[in-house]
Amino acid sequence: MIKGIGLDIVDLERISRSLQRGSRLAERVLTPKEKKRFMEMGNPRRKVEFLAGRFAAKEALAKAAGTGIGKLSFQHIEVSSDKGGAPAIRAKGYEDSKLFISITHSKDYAAAQVIIEE
Repeated sequence: MIKGIGLDIVDLERISRSLQRGSRLAERVLTPKEKKRFMEMGNPRRKVEFLAGRFAAKEALAKAAGTGIGKLSFQHIEVSSDKGGAPAIRAKGYEDSKLFISITHSKDYAAAQVIIEE
């Protein structure tokens, strides 16, 4: 049974401007494993897409959960990739739920959708 569906879209230019000012957003949004992967990326454009995608994914999960970010923090949610490169998401407190995620990027935006199934 579907418990929740969440969707979020992020402007890549906004993320780019934030990264130009420093790493505060990345520190707040990314878990240590995500940050390691982020720091290993050489292409600045790819770093923007990565951070924007993770931000959108975490916001989408919080919306699907019905809590919003705050009760469920960015650090409670982690997005990884399977062997084929498809995204996977897990969150503290949702270990017994099945989580589905899709992340996409265009020239100007990153978007993510999350479905929580119990």
